[in-house]
Amino acid sequence: MRFTQIRSATVIIEFAGHKFLIDPMLAEKDAYPGFPGTVNSHIRFPTAPLPVPVSQLFDVDAVIATHIHPDHWDEAAARLIPKDKPIFCQSQRDAEAIRSEGFTNVSVLGEITSFGALSIHKTPGQHGGDKIVESGLWKEVLGDVCGLVFKHPDEKTLYIVGDTVWYEGVQRSIERHKPAVIVLNSCDAKVFEDQLGDMSIIMSKEDVCAVCKAAPEATVIASHMEAVNHATLTRAQLSAHLSEAGLREQVRIPADGEAYTL
Repeated sequence: MRFTQIRSATVIIEFAGHKFLIDPMLAEKDAYPGFPGTVNSHIRFPTAPLPVPVSQLFDVDAVIATHIHPDHWDEAAARLIPKDKPIFCQSQRDAEAIRSEGFTNVSVLGEITSFGALSIHKTPGQHGGDKIVESGLWKEVLGDVCGLVFKHPDEKTLYIVGDTVWYEGVQRSIERHKPAVIVLNSCDAKVFEDQLGDMSIIMSKEDVCAVCKAAPEATVIASHMEAVNHATLTRAQLSAHLSEAGLREQVRIPADGEAYTL
């Protein structure tokens, strides 16, 4: 397989002879106002430019949106991706929203979805800690999310964890699928709740360490870094923490545009 970090959660996966664009956020730098109710909401996002011309991202067999928050499926993606490109998403609700933007080949991921000879397994996620996802305000805003496990007899198993914190659902997915490569959204993005303070909605440095310990033989890739206003963990900070924990060699922290063959 080949993994290419584009920007934020946007990556390209080449797996078993097929090529996928995952979670496209394709706008130019500073295109959108910061997410309301989040940390650093005064900062516009994306906070980094795309590392390649956007037209280079469409030479793929399909696009997969793990959910349709604007940092995973944005206005630019809806405008620029060819309307007949195969699109996969987590739910009928998301599919209807994407179809309403003119796309004609939209499918909902099942528990297991076949694509050629490979299989894509939909996994659960929790977009924040228990307290924040149970909050009346944030429960609807954060909504449902999913992860993806790619399998093929001739490839290592790949787990794209998606927008989630470390919780039992991720642990169960690791135990069930035994991935050799795990991609984590790990910028410790945070929202602000008056009664609770700052609350993480995707993985923190401690969560990354928990994944490493749960899957000690896996190669872990830290994605979704340094591109949205509410990101609070930098690549350098994550690297330093992993070094202190004795886990740095297990984790790759790609720059935008960097690729790995695995």
